[in-house]
Amino acid sequence: MAGVLSVGWRRALLMVVDHGAMVGAFAAATHLRIGLEPPLTGLGLIWRASLAALVLQVCMHYSDLYDLRTLHDRPKLTVALLRSLGVGSVLLAVVYYWLPQLIVGRGILLIAAIFIVVLLWTDRVLFLWLSARIGPEERLLIVGRSSAAIELARELHERRHELGVELVGFVDTRVPSGPETPTAPGMERIGTIEDIPQLAARYQVGRVVVSLVNARGQLPMEAMLEMKLRSGIRFDHLASVYEEYTGKIAVENLRPSWLIFSEGFRKNPLSLTFKRGFDILFSLVGLLLTFPIMGIVALGVRWSSPGPALYHQQRVGLNGKLFTVHKFRSMRQDAEKATGAVWATQGDTRVTPFGRFLRRTRLDELPQFWNVIRGDMSFVGPRPERPEFVADLTTQIPFYGERHVVRPGLTGWAQVRHAYGSTVEDALQKLQYDLFYIKHMSIALDLFVVLETIKTVLVRRGS
Repeated sequence: MAGVLSVGWRRALLMVVDHGAMVGAFAAATHLRIGLEPPLTGLGLIWRASLAALVLQVCMHYSDLYDLRTLHDRPKLTVALLRSLGVGSVLLAVVYYWLPQLIVGRGILLIAAIFIVVLLWTDRVLFLWLSARIGPEERLLIVGRSSAAIELARELHERRHELGVELVGFVDTRVPSGPETPTAPGMERIGTIEDIPQLAARYQVGRVVVSLVNARGQLPMEAMLEMKLRSGIRFDHLASVYEEYTGKIAVENLRPSWLIFSEGFRKNPLSLTFKRGFDILFSLVGLLLTFPIMGIVALGVRWSSPGPALYHQQRVGLNGKLFTVHKFRSMRQDAEKATGAVWATQGDTRVTPFGRFLRRTRLDELPQFWNVIRGDMSFVGPRPERPEFVADLTTQIPFYGERHVVRPGLTGWAQVRHAYGSTVEDALQKLQYDLFYIKHMSIALDLFVVLETIKTVLVRRGS
């Protein structure tokens, strides 16, 4: 997909430039500090400097320095850069303590850090400057103005430097009755459907995005065919472009025919076997590594409030089958005695102080490794919901039941892309991410979600 590829190569280019700049900074610092003495020359210096650069780049990733949306915020950029270098220096000190043969040289890291701050800050400023000078890779025109079209417009505007895309505006499916305030940057109404050929030529549009919810049966098909054959202009459904640039599927514009004829949503037996092996391996390792931590957490739960350490609750799993999920208790024992099943909310008074800590760190989810080993859950997938909520959401949200065609997950694409929420609107947003995951499900995507989950936990996003 063009949106993903555009972001991917830009981010990859920035990572390569950063790596080269950091290796150069270590080389310059080495020369200033101790001169060119073996083994700190040639390959002996480069591989040591590369290792140090990789450690620092991991820290930069967890500080969002490779999220291209943050490039324009220079104060935040500077703080994140200094923070990642500080954490990276601590990690390198630990590595050098255990493996002193990897040390580039004494006193070199501090000098290199000064060069690194200057170089990395400068290359990001240059990246923005070049993006503005080179201009967008693609200009889009939207036909129709549904809520999904407006959300796409906001997404494109916020990520314009990252994506290299410019939204020129939209054409309405009706004759305008007068001026109106744009609902999103770039969403100015610049004409009607009959004006599409002239507008495409005037604004050098490369792609026309059509919201069929608004424009079905009204499009000038002959003129659009002429534009495609003679000018090479692309025409795409809003649902496909929305998926491409947002990482979710717009339920509002979704039709059963789109699901049927769309690529993806495949269940390859070999891939499912690998996924199951991935689940078992990661869960066994997780249980072994966290077993001492779970003992401490259990004692903390019992100490902080009366009641058992574990909490057992029914959830909806694969194909709608109910199973029992296991968690460390984060609420009072009688939390739902008076109300019955209700969603947890931000600042929920039913959550104990220790429970809030467990939720922020996701430690309350650790017993679910056992659910994964049993086969009730997968390591990555849509989060399982309570049957009481599923019954209501299925009647309120189209295609909600489709999230149960795969095993629910300990973590998921929606969890690393959407903030915590407890409303029907939040459930809709998470469903759109879940459908994207189901469509593109793969081991590579699972690994990416696991890495992003670690990042989410470390920086304490969500709850």
